[in-house]
Amino acid sequence: MIRSMTAFGRATGKAPGRDIIVEIKSVNNRFFDCQVKLPRLFAFLEDNVKKQVAARGIARGKVDVYITIDVTDTAGVEVEIDRTYAKSYIDALKKLSEEFDLPCDITTMRVAQNRDIFAVKKAEEDAEAEWQALLPVLNAALDAFIAAREREGENMRRDIAEKKANVKALAEKIAPLSERDKAEQYEKMKERIRDLVGDSVPLDESKLITECAVYADKVAVDEEIVRLSSHFEAFDAILAAKEPVGRKLDFLMQEMNRETNTIGSKACDVEIARIVVEMKSELEKIREQIQNIE
Repeated sequence: MIRSMTAFGRATGKAPGRDIIVEIKSVNNRFFDCQVKLPRLFAFLEDNVKKQVAARGIARGKVDVYITIDVTDTAGVEVEIDRTYAKSYIDALKKLSEEFDLPCDITTMRVAQNRDIFAVKKAEEDAEAEWQALLPVLNAALDAFIAAREREGENMRRDIAEKKANVKALAEKIAPLSERDKAEQYEKMKERIRDLVGDSVPLDESKLITECAVYADKVAVDEEIVRLSSHFEAFDAILAAKEPVGRKLDFLMQEMNRETNTIGSKACDVEIARIVVEMKSELEKIREQIQNIE
């Protein structure tokens, strides 16, 4: 299933003594990069959150998870003072005041603004309970997030499929034009050789025909057309796949661009050159869309 790498999901919930908000957003990225923002009191849940996001099938994108947990029941929570750090900090403030002749306005509230002085501790045995309280809200946010990815992905799939059909229709016009181009180049080559040689030198007609045929074959694009046709079939199969397909499509686009460029460089026909320009324009639009696919 095609899924966009850009999405947003949000959920709120309540647990005993907790009000929980989870927001998830993501943007494009070549790999899976998950960053979790949690209150310091609940920082121990970070690894669990990352594992759960990955377990839900998020394979690519820079994913940011913002979790707010308002504690309405402080039972089991202790705030301790780092006395050694606090003393050093206060001593440094006093020294600052003395050395630079500043007013010494050290107060409890001013010192308390340095949050590193405090250490918030929670009973270790509550870790699993906190995770079980957060998990339903996290999953609800992930449900909304994944649904948003899939909705946008479906829109992208339809757009890409339409553009691919345009490229395929253009490619199908090239084959008959290429046959005409080969015949014209064959005749032009023969005439050019006859003009250069003139009547003074006898020509080996069979050798002339062979050489002209070899040259004409160099401008033929039959092989490229066949490979493009194979790529179109592979493209359809990848679009219908259930797993993340962004990287596969990106690689396939490189191959399709390569064949299209080769057709443009080999063919001498003006109409083929015009078609190639249109194909490259559509392929570039597809490539840009693919950069947003998981």
